[in-house]
Amino acid sequence: MKNLILLPVTAITLHLSSCAPTAGPALSDNGQINTVRASNTLLQQGVQQFEAMKKKKRISSNSTYNAQMQRVAARLKQTINMPGARWEFVVFEDPTPNAFALPGGKVGVHTGLFPITKTDGGLAAVLGHEISHVTRNHAGSRKTQATGLTLGGLVLDQIAKRGGASDTSRATLGTLYGTGATIGFALPHSRKAELEADQIGTIYMAKAGYNPNEAVAMWQRFADYNRSKGSGSKPEFLRTHPLDTTRINALRAFLPTAMREYNRL
Repeated sequence: MKNLILLPVTAITLHLSSCAPTAGPALSDNGQINTVRASNTLLQQGVQQFEAMKKKKRISSNSTYNAQMQRVAARLKQTINMPGARWEFVVFEDPTPNAFALPGGKVGVHTGLFPITKTDGGLAAVLGHEISHVTRNHAGSRKTQATGLTLGGLVLDQIAKRGGASDTSRATLGTLYGTGATIGFALPHSRKAELEADQIGTIYMAKAGYNPNEAVAMWQRFADYNRSKGSGSKPEFLRTHPLDTTRINALRAFLPTAMREYNRL
């Protein structure tokens, strides 16, 4: 039975490796960002989800935060190529330091993030990062990958069933497959997308006239916040996001590229 399963698992592994999107490099040779358009379904879902959130979550009336949000958004929108975007930037009353962007140009920031972003440049780094997830269609990529992982699990289960495996053995094999697929494929892909969004975000903010060095400073402040809350004990291979030190070091290494865009202004 081991021999029967071993070869198909290898084949499934190769298939899952190839199911990652082949959208090409994030940056072209001339420094332009290669946008990956989301499907119409994802665009509609993004708009619908944002409308639902505006009804469910309290929208902030903080004039300082709202003014900064719209000021930075106005500059970023001029630099970002997102065909069909119906831009909307909303500040939500929520103490958790979080931000998000949805397909269709819908962007939200929690009030709890502003004490960390502090400056216009810090906020531009966050908004650029979140919007980069949309322009590179990371949501579509995750959906494609999830479909591939699910298919792989179903195929593996059928192989085990035909090989005479008991229900208990198949359940154990399914658990092992799920754990391996998550750690070996889904989580690394998620961390890679985060680092890509960090890089593209610095390009967007640079084109909008914000010094990319402020992105490093902002992520350092975020790392300080995480340490103050006692987070960071989970090893990186079990995380959806890179460790703070990993992303900060990666951003520093990418700064010369981002600064070239900033110095062109």
